[in-house]
Amino acid sequence: MSSDAELSVLLTNDETIRELNRTYRSIDKPTDVLSFPTGDDALIGDVVISIETARRQAVDYDAPLKEELARLLVHGALHLMGFDHVNGGRQAAKMKLREAEVFEELREGAVL
Repeated sequence: MSSDAELSVLLTNDETIRELNRTYRSIDKPTDVLSFPTGDDALIGDVVISIETARRQAVDYDAPLKEELARLLVHGALHLMGFDHVNGGRQAAKMKLREAEVFEELREGAVL
């Protein structure tokens, strides 16, 4: 992947993300974030985030909405870069660690 690769982000609602989740994953319920790789080095993919779900999760985690949105964006981007957590184990631990590292870098850089 190029260092100047682009990423498309769609902030949407539960209805739209549920439709995408049903169409592409055969799961008929809303989710917080979906990632769609393009296979192109210039545009690595699309990340779709439900603001409604992010808002509920922010309340659950006692976190500001912007932090939850950033966490979901990082999570989705890591999926596009090949990280996975679906099967648990070492892959999930590796993804969780990288997610925490990137999130901390955002905090240190005063982005959050």
